[in-house]
Amino acid sequence: MLRAVLLGPPGAGKGTQAVRIIEKYNVPHISTGDIFRKNIKEGTELGKKAQEYMNAGQLVPDELVVDLVKDRLLQDDCSNGFLLDGFPRTIFQAEQLDKFLEENGQKMDIVLNFNVKNETLMKRLTGRRICKSCGAGYHIVNIPPKQEGICDKCGGELEQRKDDTEETAANRIKVYDEQTAPLIGYYKESGALADFDGELPLDELFNKIVETIGE
Repeated sequence: MLRAVLLGPPGAGKGTQAVRIIEKYNVPHISTGDIFRKNIKEGTELGKKAQEYMNAGQLVPDELVVDLVKDRLLQDDCSNGFLLDGFPRTIFQAEQLDKFLEENGQKMDIVLNFNVKNETLMKRLTGRRICKSCGAGYHIVNIPPKQEGICDKCGGELEQRKDDTEETAANRIKVYDEQTAPLIGYYKESGALADFDGELPLDELFNKIVETIGE
C-alpha cells in the first residue's frame, strides 16, 4: 500500500523515477494531464467542462481539477494506493485532497520532493529532444542519439519541444517556484514531506526513495 505525491520543478526527473516507483509498489501513476485527456476523449461531463476552459486558453479551475482527481482515485485500481504527479499544484488542491482521503478513511503516506538547482534544470530541459516520428526521448548530454539529430529506433528526425526552449523553460521553473513551491511548506508541516537530492545518479536516487518508503 502506497499513497504518494511527487513534487519537484520541471526537469527534476519525476517522470523517470515514477516509472520505477509504480513498478516496485504496483500502484497506478496518476497525472492530471492523463486524467484530462481521458475525460475529454470519453466525453464525460467533467471532461466537457475542462475542454471549455482549455479551448478558451484558460487554466482549468482548482475545483474542477480536484473533482477530476477525486473521480480517478475512486476507481478500483487505486484500492492499493497511487502515485500522484502534477497534483496537487496549489495549497487549496492539497487541502481538498487531504479532506477527501480523510473522508475515505485514508491519509497521504509520503510526499517525495526532488530538489534540483535551477542551473541543472535548465540544462536538462533545454537538452531534451523528441523523435518526430515515434516519440522516443533523448537528451543531448545524458542520453544522446548515436547520430546527432537522428532517432536510434526509427531513423526519424529529432526536435526540441516548444516548451523546452530556454525562455519557456525559465518561465516554467518560475511558475513552479511561485505557485507550487508553497506546497513544500504545507507538507513539511503535516510531516509527510521527504526531501531528495534530484541531482543524484538515477539508481542511487531510486535506492534512497525505496529506503525511505520501505520495501
